[in-house]
Amino acid sequence: MPSPSYEEIDAVLAALVGPPDAALEHALAASTEGGLPQIQVAAVQGRLLEILVRAIGASTVLEVGTLGGFSTIHLARGIRPGGKVTTLELDAHHADVARANFAVAGLDDRIEVVVGPALESLAKLKADGYGPVDFMFVDADKPNNTNYVRAGLELSHPGTVLVVDNVVRAGTVAIDPLPDDYARGAHEVISFMGSHPRIESTVLQVVGQKGHDGLLFGLVTS
Repeated sequence: MPSPSYEEIDAVLAALVGPPDAALEHALAASTEGGLPQIQVAAVQGRLLEILVRAIGASTVLEVGTLGGFSTIHLARGIRPGGKVTTLELDAHHADVARANFAVAGLDDRIEVVVGPALESLAKLKADGYGPVDFMFVDADKPNNTNYVRAGLELSHPGTVLVVDNVVRAGTVAIDPLPDDYARGAHEVISFMGSHPRIESTVLQVVGQKGHDGLLFGLVTS
């Protein structure tokens, strides 16, 4: 008997840990209809983000890379009452699709979408006195991973949790020399968080509907 594919396994696991979800299904469909790239987190990974946010009692969550808002919905579902997710998106069309998805999910009052280059948005947030953040999720252009985490660290406090997606990249992060800017971005952010005196970190390889990749986790300690 042939082994099930990663995609088939992910579908079974997602069904086991959560019932069908109309809002999330709508977000995926609307993103496809809107022509957005199908690069959002897998359902089980979105569920992990939601659980982590809820577990630490987060009320202020920062996301870099909104896309159609699939991960953002999970983050917003995990925050404490009265909390807010601030999500940064470069593409105005993606942001419009995401805002519509948040409205369908009944979460638009918990989410603020900031449109523009993320590093500029992060600098403005800091200048405006935003933060500190309890949880930060980075899933945007990979060469800027370390810049995003560095900026987020300036908005953090002891206990802030940092998560970066797509850091294994089918193993290319472990090839010497690193084959492309995406692998270099992944390697750099892992090294940055692994050696930073204020962060305890680890990497988890994952397989699933997105193939072989991984997540980087960090805890700000001081």
